[in-house]
Amino acid sequence: MKLSTRSNISPFIVMEVMAAAAAREAAGGDVLHLEVGQPSTGAPREVIEAAQRALREDRIGYTLALGLPELRQRIARHYLEQYRQVVNPECIVITTGSSAGFLLSFLALFDPGSRVAIASPGYPAYRNILQVLNIEPVLVPCTADNKFQPTPEQLVLAARDAPLDGLLVASPANPTGSMIDEAQFRALADHCRARNMALISDEIYHGITYGKAAHTALEFDGNAIIINSFSKYFSMTGWRLGWMIVPEAMLRAVERVSQNLFISSPTLSQHAALAAFDCHDELKRNVAVYAANRELLLRELPKAGISRFAPADGAFYLYTDVSHLTQDSEEFCRRMLVETGVAATPGVDFDPAMGHQFVRFSFAGSTEVMAKAAARLKDWLT
Repeated sequence: MKLSTRSNISPFIVMEVMAAAAAREAAGGDVLHLEVGQPSTGAPREVIEAAQRALREDRIGYTLALGLPELRQRIARHYLEQYRQVVNPECIVITTGSSAGFLLSFLALFDPGSRVAIASPGYPAYRNILQVLNIEPVLVPCTADNKFQPTPEQLVLAARDAPLDGLLVASPANPTGSMIDEAQFRALADHCRARNMALISDEIYHGITYGKAAHTALEFDGNAIIINSFSKYFSMTGWRLGWMIVPEAMLRAVERVSQNLFISSPTLSQHAALAAFDCHDELKRNVAVYAANRELLLRELPKAGISRFAPADGAFYLYTDVSHLTQDSEEFCRRMLVETGVAATPGVDFDPAMGHQFVRFSFAGSTEVMAKAAARLKDWLT
């Protein structure tokens, strides 16, 4: 059987770490899960109750391709309440997780051969989805010097060989947790607008910040494409539901592609998500646990000799420089799992060039798990 060349992309390594951790558990070993970016909490109580009501009322047929009108209206209200941004509900698209949002955005905006800038380190599915679509991901090397976020100056350099057609940013970012401040966001938006580049903003970790709240790209460019999800802050990973905000001129293209690829997003999840925006008290308690976990690891990991962190302004990750311990983060993480039971993700998943010197720890689990992991790593490394 001949396979397509476009399917020859890098694996999503965190999923392979999860498989290795599951194999250890199946063999009777214990695992402390710091590898996966998934809240350890379930969906809020009111979300579960809303889903149960929908099941009892047998409301689980197809929805419109763009999603339930009442959910789109509720999301628009959220942007007014949270960001003071007026969003037309008609320009909100309900998607099958943020993953579908990225796919729909890329298909609607870019032709094969287009060039899209993304920060490196960054979420690996960005570049892998682009490659599947024969769109060139242009990796912008980001370091602690620029808070692991791209700058307009770097975009100028990235466009030397050929113009860029788009920029995808994430704030808070995976794997670093770093955020783009107001002045930097405005500068990036101005740069894209002046060059007719599409600006796509991944905002799926909004709500999970430590200190300042995150800015939405809509504050700086009304034509920015926003990708968000119910997975992270709302603790609804397995419900596979997200949303996009798109310019009106792009809406029909997204609708046509979505109709053919997905028909509609999961109906039960849409009915349940209507209740999610009324659960902030419960959700903020979850964020308080993440904050406690973050402080614990920032305090305890240096005792294990791991002390160089990306600025973890948001999300639930610590991206750690372990170059003084290894030059092979994959092997380092394999040994860590085998010898300590602590599962973490090697940086090569996020940065093909420099990731061999980094490891990502997720602190989305319980504080008890974080404390045990830190203690085991201290015993292992000192």
